[in-house]
Amino acid sequence: MPRNQPAQVTDEWDGDGGRSAKRRKTMRYAIPVAVVGVAAASIGLVPAFAGSGSPDLPKISAQDLIAKIAKSDVQQLSGTIRTNTDLGLPAGLSGSGAAAFGGAAERGGKAGDDTGSSASPQSRLMGLASGSNTLRVAADGPDKQRVSVVGKAAEYNFVHNGRDVWGYDSKSNTAYHATIPADAGKHGSDKSGKSGGPQNMTPQELAKKALEAVGDTTSVSVDGTAKVAGRDAYQLSVKPKQAGSTVDAIRISVDAETGVPLKFTLTPKGGGAAAVDVGFTSVDFAKPAAGTFDFKPPKDAKVVNGDQAAAQHRAKGEQAAEGLQGILGQHGLTGQGKGKHGKGAGGFDVLGNGWTSIAHLKGAGSGLATGKGKNASGDAAKLLDSLSEKVSGDFGSGRLFSTRLVNALVTDDGSVYAGAVDKETLIKAANAAK
Repeated sequence: MPRNQPAQVTDEWDGDGGRSAKRRKTMRYAIPVAVVGVAAASIGLVPAFAGSGSPDLPKISAQDLIAKIAKSDVQQLSGTIRTNTDLGLPAGLSGSGAAAFGGAAERGGKAGDDTGSSASPQSRLMGLASGSNTLRVAADGPDKQRVSVVGKAAEYNFVHNGRDVWGYDSKSNTAYHATIPADAGKHGSDKSGKSGGPQNMTPQELAKKALEAVGDTTSVSVDGTAKVAGRDAYQLSVKPKQAGSTVDAIRISVDAETGVPLKFTLTPKGGGAAAVDVGFTSVDFAKPAAGTFDFKPPKDAKVVNGDQAAAQHRAKGEQAAEGLQGILGQHGLTGQGKGKHGKGAGGFDVLGNGWTSIAHLKGAGSGLATGKGKNASGDAAKLLDSLSEKVSGDFGSGRLFSTRLVNALVTDDGSVYAGAVDKETLIKAANAAK
């Protein structure tokens, strides 16, 4: 085959059917716009910006390429990752949506407060849900990871070494320390004992979540090759079969030698720029230096005890967040669906299946501000009018919040319907639920 031939394999694989896509999301109606922005992070998808050249590689089927990803046993690597997220939030909110939801310190977190919001890994992960970010990453097995979020005038470092988890925000000079329990994974959902944190935004983790969705609602094929981070890679194309999904396609660039996903791509049906873009710009699979995972906060830094903060949250009946799933679950955004009208782990219903799954959180009787009545707020009503669309149907009436990927309906009785589905599919589900 001539070199630079763009498409080598178009073998399509539909999966084994029977596993529904884990695209579960909902939101608290008190902060609808912020939640809609962050909800897309739970989709975990991305568009490719591959390097020049299409390497000549042996043909491979989609099924074999997925198996290659699953069998990849790379435990050591270091490199640089670039993330770009364009969810199509209203002007003025694209950079603040994550902050309003508990995002990065420079986007709204209070430096050095009692919760350590400026330095906690959970908080900083939310900051990666919008805009552009540069990450320097390193890993040496399941017990050693380091992620540095590089900013214009400051840097954030997440370090996991054994049972110790550190977060350090140089802008606020605040450090966050937590200890992983000795029996982590024995009684909880994280059987690996991993600490969670910003490493969940790597192409490997995002690809894993996407491939969990492969089933009879998904079409998968190998669509050519590319150079990514200087390495030869296959291009795996993942497309929904369900018409109501807002996702057009996902492209995963897979390292031909190791099977490691190097880039992750999501294109929305509306066209335009990629909605989410995460990929290595450089990568090295050699063992990182041992000192990479050492960390000591500066002597003058404020150190927040993450274990105490978590205990305080639990005492208040709040769910402790661990990693991407835990963080989103804390705010009612994710859950393990069980098919049509199933029950999600976050305490909400899951309507439908596959790519058109919709999370439904039953209201408590009062919806959003309308500008009328004793609970009226003129400013809030004006904001809602500028950010949402009034809709009605058999479910009653409410407001629809939209991004390029996620639509969320908040009814006047406080019920919430949210998913990576178009407006018509969302309203149809709300009507059917009544």
